[in-house]
Amino acid sequence: MNVPIEISVVIPCYGSQETIRPLVEGLMRVLEAESRGFELVLVDDGSPDDVWSVIDSLHAENPERVVGVQLMRNFGQHNALMAGMRRARGAVLVTLDDDLQHPPEEVPKLVRALEEGGLDLVYGTYEQRQHRGWRNAGSSLVTGIFRRLFGVAFTFTSFRALRSELARSVFTYSLNFTFLDGLFAWNTNRIGSVPVRHEARQEGASGYSVSTLLLLSLNMLTNFSLLPLQIVSWLGVAAAGAGLGLGGVYLVATLFGMTKVPGYASIIVAILTLGGIQLLALGIIGEYLGRVHLNINRKPQYLERSVLDADLPGQDMESREREGG
Repeated sequence: MNVPIEISVVIPCYGSQETIRPLVEGLMRVLEAESRGFELVLVDDGSPDDVWSVIDSLHAENPERVVGVQLMRNFGQHNALMAGMRRARGAVLVTLDDDLQHPPEEVPKLVRALEEGGLDLVYGTYEQRQHRGWRNAGSSLVTGIFRRLFGVAFTFTSFRALRSELARSVFTYSLNFTFLDGLFAWNTNRIGSVPVRHEARQEGASGYSVSTLLLLSLNMLTNFSLLPLQIVSWLGVAAAGAGLGLGGVYLVATLFGMTKVPGYASIIVAILTLGGIQLLALGIIGEYLGRVHLNINRKPQYLERSVLDADLPGQDMESREREGG
């Protein structure tokens, strides 16, 4: 490529057959006006529609600007981003969604904030979220957990600009349950944010359901914190303390002849309470052990089926495994 690549835009694609072309056209229009070398890395994350044929056409029309990566199946947004970032060659990487909710016109704002502020990572925070109420509530839950775990005040989103050095720093992570924002927060504290517009969804529905957001919260807690185990430990201490206190009360009552016929209800309550705490503890421990088991099995983060890249001839229809190295 004659012009050095300064900006790589990485877009995971899932169910975006109707939106990816207008998004790419908008990005090209905006980035060409910036007079900077750029590329667009489009990752088909096992999409159920025919988005790969659209990516193929976009690459054929702009072979030096559009890179296509097709994964073997759906591996999840963060794993797809990891695949795209490994293919990116720009000094600055920008990630955004494929549903036109992130306006291409806001990309230069993120890049300028990154470069002028001497930051490693900048998030585009939404002036007004264009999601349904339940989705906003779920996002607030995930954001709250994230802030608590990493001791930060900013709100993370999928609209980001980061330096390639920071991207490379997370490539050594080869385990399952990838959560990029946690990995970024582990590697730098030079993180900022700028307000950006958030457009209403034009096609389809969000891929993040309530269960998906809850699973993301669980993954965040178990991958980056011992907090669930600590909570169970404190529950155990509280239950033991309550039991000892109740035992003392009964002892005093017995010594003063105040004991009546033992109540059936109190026994049942004690059994259910202690049994529930024990089952909760076993479940949380099982979550940690399950993740250890899957990581030992070396389940790959993603598998590439095809790669379309002008600088890498002969890569099309190549299948390769990525385990983070």
